[in-house]
Amino acid sequence: MTAARNPVIRGFAPDPSLVRVGEWYYVATSSFEWYPTIPVHRSRDLAHWEFAGHVRGAVPGGSLAGVPDSGGIWAPSLSWDGERFWVIYAIVRSVGTRHFDLDTYVSTATSVDGAWTAPRRVASHGFDPALFHHEGRLWLLNMQSDHRPGGKRFAGIVLTELDRSTLRPLGETHLLLQHDKLIEGPKLLVRDGWYYLVLAEGGTGFEHGVRVARSRAMTGPYELDDVPLLTTRDDPKVPLQKAGHAELVETPDGEWYLSHLTARPLHTEHGMRCPLGRETAVQAVTWDAEGWPRLRQGGWHPAVEVRVPTVNTASAVTASVDAAPAGKPSTAPVVRDDAPSWPWSTLRAEPDASWADTAVRPGWIRLRGRQGPESLWDQSLLAQRLTEHRAEVEVTVEARPRTFAEAAGLVLWYNTASYLTLDLTWAEPEGEPQRGQQWRGEGRTVLSLLERDEDGARQVAVVEVEAGRPVTLGASVDGADARFWFLRDGVRVPVGPVLDFSRLSDDYGSRLRFTGAFAGIHAQDLVAAEFTADFGGFRLVHEEE
Repeated sequence: MTAARNPVIRGFAPDPSLVRVGEWYYVATSSFEWYPTIPVHRSRDLAHWEFAGHVRGAVPGGSLAGVPDSGGIWAPSLSWDGERFWVIYAIVRSVGTRHFDLDTYVSTATSVDGAWTAPRRVASHGFDPALFHHEGRLWLLNMQSDHRPGGKRFAGIVLTELDRSTLRPLGETHLLLQHDKLIEGPKLLVRDGWYYLVLAEGGTGFEHGVRVARSRAMTGPYELDDVPLLTTRDDPKVPLQKAGHAELVETPDGEWYLSHLTARPLHTEHGMRCPLGRETAVQAVTWDAEGWPRLRQGGWHPAVEVRVPTVNTASAVTASVDAAPAGKPSTAPVVRDDAPSWPWSTLRAEPDASWADTAVRPGWIRLRGRQGPESLWDQSLLAQRLTEHRAEVEVTVEARPRTFAEAAGLVLWYNTASYLTLDLTWAEPEGEPQRGQQWRGEGRTVLSLLERDEDGARQVAVVEVEAGRPVTLGASVDGADARFWFLRDGVRVPVGPVLDFSRLSDDYGSRLRFTGAFAGIHAQDLVAAEFTADFGGFRLVHEEE
């Protein structure tokens, strides 16, 4: 056996949907407002995972422009019908309102790193849809939402048969289960004559958990298990918190495992905060004498270390590049030559050379400034997931900002209301007030450290630097602390005080937040959208816990 160390996919990787195809395991995760849409990872042993591609074209029209923070693609469900992969997901365009304003789409592919079909809309009862392939028929699972005043936002789990060709509903929609607690994320499986309904319970925060119900008939009635399969809501000291949103899978040898989301909190003076977002973990499962699934280690708390089957990793690498049947990748993940690709991510649209050019200066990335960091539309931002609580990021930027509307630099990012930036920009001569007279040709090139939270934006520090010269910027993250610096003659010069990195988390503020922290680069030009900045030597290093 091999020891899998949770989380197995670290950093922002929530709502994992797990499926086995032959000897490979695949996990699809939520991407929300980020591209690439619906990342997919693969593994041979459930312990070691690699990026395998993503569902390109998941968004009709190719843009999530205007969707709110933590909107976009929620909880994709990945499945396999014996010939091809299916993925179903909701695109949510309202967050924190009575109406979710969502559309549910289905796409298919013979290989996760290949071409996915154009998304087709299906019945959209609510978010967290799933597909159930059974005896040649196709069924749509969903939670339903009652938006009416006095209605329940989580009004139960429903099941509808779909025509496999047209994806239109066949017959009536069946109400499978209603519960006094919030339930969502339904998944169905069949074992020993029972239909098992695996549910996310209690919301996706610290009250999260997994509950199982079962029935002898697919359409119910369903009986709830008396105890949760998985949760940490009863013990804040468990290192893996927020455990929930699970999916069960059987190995070729008849063993059972589940994937689930989890989070590693920082314990701060403000309570638990999870800047790394929700991550992907796996647990071993057994079945008790009465036929209910149970964690192999007993109880319902997730284990940090889990024993999983050992496979020959050398043969796994060889197999991944050999000619393969449908469902098994025959090539490495597609790498784009014209724009940055994974592990880079972008907001609300794929990167393209019109604003993120990797060819004009080999070894560098040239960003053309567009809208500012609070825009829901056209930001020029490239970022990578933070995967540990201790990390360091560094980049060299070369640019000539001539107005305060032009800026480029390093960013620690959560969303448009929570970020930290150290930017190369323009400022009035020292001692002169902000009067916007940059066109007079006077002023300084400065580094501006800015902090943004729910109370607004504040300029924390300003340091003058030599105009026209490259400058290396950096930031260090140590738990809840973030420190910024730049290099002068090879020596690190601190910029500003220690800042509260824990605000870049799911658990800060009053609004719903579902993603995780990133480190990256950005540029803006609010007037002409022509200012460019070159970035080189980007380095993001994590200290694994």
